[in-house]
Amino acid sequence: MPSSTTSRRRRTAKPSSTDRNADAFEPIRKIGLTLPDVELGTAYGAPALKVHGQMFACMTTHKSSEPGSLAILMSFDDRDLLIASDPDVYYLTPHYEPYACVVVRLSRVHKDALKDLLWMGLRFVSAKSRKARTSKSGSRRTRNHGGHG
Repeated sequence: MPSSTTSRRRRTAKPSSTDRNADAFEPIRKIGLTLPDVELGTAYGAPALKVHGQMFACMTTHKSSEPGSLAILMSFDDRDLLIASDPDVYYLTPHYEPYACVVVRLSRVHKDALKDLLWMGLRFVSAKSRKARTSKSGSRRTRNHGGHG
């Protein structure tokens, strides 16, 4: 029998950032699963949406981002337009600047915009992987082992 000094006390733990991310990610999950070929996954230990194994949206994990933020992959031009149009919703930190993504404050984004944003990310990643597959298959050279052809 444990003594009173070694008895376990139930602690009320604060929700971890992972728990908060899971709650904030719920609307993203619901919308994402309505899009074609989208699957749930994780990226950097956070909830994410993927298409054909490639992440296109995930909850941010870097300490420079605000809690409850989502990173969505997209072209640099698209992200710059979004940030210029509504910097209260869309932003970057120095950590995210080199990447083709925008960071979204989920508490401030209009719910109707989420589906459009996720479509942007999905199309961006799909086009990138399609381009990579095309360039790989197009770069294969066949050798002519016969005579003159």
